[in-house]
Amino acid sequence: METARRSLVKAGIWNGIGLCMMALVGLVMTGSAALGGQMALFNTVLGFLCYLLYERIWARIGWGRDRG
Repeated sequence: METARRSLVKAGIWNGIGLCMMALVGLVMTGSAALGGQMALFNTVLGFLCYLLYERIWARIGWGRDRG
């Protein structure tokens, strides 16, 4: 089973990448760095929480794992 710390680090790195991408998309779509950044931050926090929950649920499911 994956540790909670590993799941947290993975989620943090993934969301850092997503934050940068969303900020860029927000800037391009709105023309405003402030508005694009706010949108990206909100999306990142929400995505981080959802991803972390998702990973922890799947860490408890044994289906599809090699036990050898």
